[in-house]
This record gives sequence, C-alpha cells and structure tokens, in this order.
Amino acid sequence: MSDAIDLTVMYAMHDALRRELAHLDRLTTAADHDPRQVLATTAGWTLFKKALHAHHAAEDDALWPSLRRNLAGRPKDLALLEVMEAEHAAIATVIRAIDGALTDPGADSLRLGQLADALTRGLAGHLEHEEGTVLPLVRRVLTAEQWGHFSRVQDRYIDQDAPLLLPWLLDGADEPTAKRLLARLSAPAYAACTARWIPAYADLDRWSPGTTA
Repeated sequence: MSDAIDLTVMYAMHDALRRELAHLDRLTTAADHDPRQVLATTAGWTLFKKALHAHHAAEDDALWPSLRRNLAGRPKDLALLEVMEAEHAAIATVIRAIDGALTDPGADSLRLGQLADALTRGLAGHLEHEEGTVLPLVRRVLTAEQWGHFSRVQDRYIDQDAPLLLPWLLDGADEPTAKRLLARLSAPAYAACTARWIPAYADLDRWSPGTTA
C-alpha cells in the first residue's frame, strides 16, 4: 500500500456528488412545483454535471489507462476497469436523457422523476463500487507518479470552472479535508478562493430556479 497516494480529493468529490444527488432527489419528488421548470434553470444541476464530467473524464483519460498498464496479465482486474467504463457510459446516458426531458415539451414530471431516480441509483452504486474495489486496487498497484498524473489531469478539468467548482467541492467538507484541499492550491488561487469564490458561492442558492451557473 502506497502512503504517497492521497485519496482526499477522490473521497471529497464522491461525498460532494452524493450530497448533490440528495438535492436532486428532493427537487424531483417535491409536490409543490414542476421539477422540469425548476431543474432547467438551477445552478445546482449545471455544477453537478460540470463536477461529474471533470471527475469521470480524468478517470477515463488518466486513471484507467495507468491501471490497465499495471494490471496487464490480470484478466479479472482488467474486467473491473471495463465495468467502471461501462458504468460511466450508463450514467452519461441518463444525464443526457434528463437534459432531453428538460427541453422536451412532451416530457412530464413523472418521466423526469424516473430518470432522476435512475441517476441516483446508478451513480450512488458506481461510487460505492469504485470505493470498494477500485480504490484499494489503486493503492496496491498504482505508482505515486501515476497517481500524481491523474490528480493533475483532474485538477485541470476542475480549474476550467475553479471559481465555482472549488467552493462546491469544499461545501460540507470536514475541517481536515477542507485544509488538505486548500493546501493544494497555489497562493493566488488560495487567496481568490478564500476571499472571493467561497463567499460568492455561499450566496448562491444553487438549487433554486433562475440560478443557472
């Protein structure tokens, strides 16, 4: 097991995605509004998709290839990576279907609720699957250099929307996790995040209509 592999960002991302799934579930099951009209204009849905894309794209681009090289000759473990990629694809399909339902005048709230439930179950199951099988494998077979490459790739994706995604990632994190996440930032990014980005995010009621990021 490699002590050089720090999974703080990975678990923080998973926790944040689970947090947003809970918001999505509440929004799409509430009886006092049309969830199609609300979800279509919420910053929460936009941020969720941006964060999930950053995370899954980094895994597809940098984590799975490194693991695949290190696991050559181990068909059972290689099959697990194929399952991970298939789960990514299935989740992306459901998200596209939700976006389609939000723009389809013929779609109804029931259909949206069914899709949101499929996303919640699919992504929650994927995160649990990854934590239970892939992350232990990462610690066993990945080098510190390979993990560093994955971390940098994920950081580049997050940096595309850093003023929103960094506070989003920090939202609800415990103090040790928040300190470790902030410690990874450059001095300018740290200053901007603490002085401007976090206060602006705190003022954003991201799961309310009309807050599209």
